[in-house]
Amino acid sequence: MRIVRLGLKNYRNLESINLNLESRKILIIGKNAQGKTNILESIYFLSALKSPRTSVMSDLIKFGAERFEINAGIEKNHTDIELDYTYDTEKKREARINKVKSSPRDFKQVVKTVLFSTRDLLLLRGSPQDRREWLDRAISQIYPAYDERLSKYDKIRIQKNNLLKNEYVDEALLDIYNEQLVITGANIIFLRKKFLKELELIAFERHHIISDSEKLSINYTCPETDIEAICEYLRTKLAEHRREEFARRQACVGPHRDDIEFYINDADATKFASQGQQRTLVLALKLSELAIIKEKTGFSPILLLDDVLAELDEARQNYLLKSIDNDTQTIITSVDTLLFEEEFLKDVIIYKVGGGKVV
Repeated sequence: MRIVRLGLKNYRNLESINLNLESRKILIIGKNAQGKTNILESIYFLSALKSPRTSVMSDLIKFGAERFEINAGIEKNHTDIELDYTYDTEKKREARINKVKSSPRDFKQVVKTVLFSTRDLLLLRGSPQDRREWLDRAISQIYPAYDERLSKYDKIRIQKNNLLKNEYVDEALLDIYNEQLVITGANIIFLRKKFLKELELIAFERHHIISDSEKLSINYTCPETDIEAICEYLRTKLAEHRREEFARRQACVGPHRDDIEFYINDADATKFASQGQQRTLVLALKLSELAIIKEKTGFSPILLLDDVLAELDEARQNYLLKSIDNDTQTIITSVDTLLFEEEFLKDVIIYKVGGGKVV
């Protein structure tokens, strides 16, 4: 899988650009705030229909414009696919595959991406929500129905929160919501734990090679593994926290409150890992995410490296670049080409971006 062509109109600060991306390696260079990250963001958007940097869609429309447009040519399984997406100031959106109107679910399944940015290096020290979003995003690229389960769970949770905010709470209705949350939540937790177990096997090896000796382990806050046991675990927790939920007037138990824990040599990495250890761990996670998506879908996702190489030392830079196989299209942003060896630059398409334009 690769993106061979990208056209953007009024996307962020990019008024109108058209890029040939047929190479396996593309390097986009430019100073900060010139638009190079926006190009990577637009490719990520095709696979997620949301930005990794904002939840406000109107932020993606160039100031003064009425809408943004993304047009891309994708090569997948020796087949050419055209993707078109538009969004305007009236919140109207349209997704098309080969000029035919598409559902969001089908549209997102065309392109797979793994984004590795400087923000990801803060994954360990970030909030539990940051870690849940990373995990949910990875799983949704493998299991298309996962997004629907998350959406269903959130709708029930919001209904429960609204009920708890009432002066009088109908406890019979609350019990119905709780049981719905147990069933839906258990399915989400089951898939999260299944994915993390598979990811851990790959990440352990990657991490051990980069660190030369340290052992990585991953833990999810719910201890149970099979669906029925997870359901009983959630029911028990809901009973224990019932008074707290009444007091706080919100749902306090479920996958929306869970966390992912990382350990290096059995020490909590979120508390004790050095900056170098954090970078090694996240690098191992991203490379493992890339590998598991390829294994499960049969297609290598597009790897998007956003200014991340400058944050890695030479050993980690080399390991990252040498770990990328020939099937993986890699699109990299950087301030300049100084970080790259001549051998790496031989067959690279290089674009320079300045002031929202390709120069």
